[in-house]
Amino acid sequence: MPAGGRTARWADTLRTQLWPLPVVAVVGAVVLGVVLPGLDAAVDGKLPEGVAVFLFSGGPEAARSILQAIAGSLITVTSLTFSLTVVTLQLASSQFSPRLLRTFTADRFVHGTLALFLAAFAFALTVLRIVRDEGVRTTPFVPEISVTIAFVLAIASVIGLVLFLAHLTREIRVETMMRRVSVETRKAIDRVFPENRPHLGPGPAPDSGAVLIRSTHSGFLTSLDKEALLQAAKDAGAVIRVDREPGSSLVEGVPFATAWPVDQPTTFPPEVREELAAGVNAAVTTGFERTNVQDVGFGFRQLVDVATRALSPGINDPTTAVHVIGHLSVLLCQLVGRNPAPDHLIDEHGRVRVVLTLPSLGDLLGTAMDQPRQYGAADPFVAGRLLGLLQELTWCDQKGQYRSEVLEHLERMRNAIGVADYPSAERKSLLDRADTIQRAGT
Repeated sequence: MPAGGRTARWADTLRTQLWPLPVVAVVGAVVLGVVLPGLDAAVDGKLPEGVAVFLFSGGPEAARSILQAIAGSLITVTSLTFSLTVVTLQLASSQFSPRLLRTFTADRFVHGTLALFLAAFAFALTVLRIVRDEGVRTTPFVPEISVTIAFVLAIASVIGLVLFLAHLTREIRVETMMRRVSVETRKAIDRVFPENRPHLGPGPAPDSGAVLIRSTHSGFLTSLDKEALLQAAKDAGAVIRVDREPGSSLVEGVPFATAWPVDQPTTFPPEVREELAAGVNAAVTTGFERTNVQDVGFGFRQLVDVATRALSPGINDPTTAVHVIGHLSVLLCQLVGRNPAPDHLIDEHGRVRVVLTLPSLGDLLGTAMDQPRQYGAADPFVAGRLLGLLQELTWCDQKGQYRSEVLEHLERMRNAIGVADYPSAERKSLLDRADTIQRAGT
């Protein structure tokens, strides 16, 4: 994978974990709690009056009480915050879709809030061990700057708790969730199908000397290392076609790619075949869940899951489904000018050496239409919005590249409307709209 792609994969892994930022904050707080009292000792009694008036001025007992109160209260607040986060994740999983948990665990505001609380707790606890009472062999010492900073962190944590509660109530709204998924999907589209992408054909076809490459991993195909695949093709004198797109499920021992000699017709020696299979598998990353790094279809799947869950009898919320279809329409219209098709990797001689399977617009249109049509066609409001999606896609597809896909789904909508239990006036209105969409492309 190019450096940018590798960075994007690691960045996605880190941003969807709750622990990295809080751990870094705790380590930093402990280091600061050890180092800062040394500065306190060096400047003790030497600070200007205008600065000293803002610092803690109590004795060792007062400092110890404040630090103990801060440490005790903040660990309690952290537990409350974590509990609220878990409840939010539960709600998102049961009410909307379990595939939305990545969206919530990637919330930087939650990461920052937990980091602030834990850092304040760790800092107060670390400074507490430095406070000394007067004894036979010791002189009293109160790290005034450190205690003051601990107090400021405690006040910041109180403000952070209030902001976190306000943020949480906004995040559990379905509109906020749909917007975040849409934004992430648009970024994935920009990575996989950049603007001004040329129209690429299906690529070269294998001959009789083609071999199947079996997967040595099981899981979802999350990313492909393009540089490694191209190098493996060059080393073996081969053309490689990855037959599975990112987001597909790979099973160990099942073929997922095809390779054939670049100079046909020849065959691979056994040792070259083994090296080629090892190189292709090394260029493939699998995981236990889908991600947005190279998987454009994952965002579509998340949105469609929300729509189908909203259309279930237990929830019965067609308005949410209609809003989801609106987001799907925006994404599909964005893809119209991107020429979604397989990607080709070319060697220095201009020959196609690697063909990467990527979702076509027809595939993504099927994802966006099929389940909402199946579960929502009985509601004329949902059926009308699905027709609206096809109409908007027709408007954006000025060249008519995807006219056949639109007409195919338009015919399926007609069939679904025809068997649905609508009043005759609503059925006629929907069918008239379907006729309008069909005429728009002629």
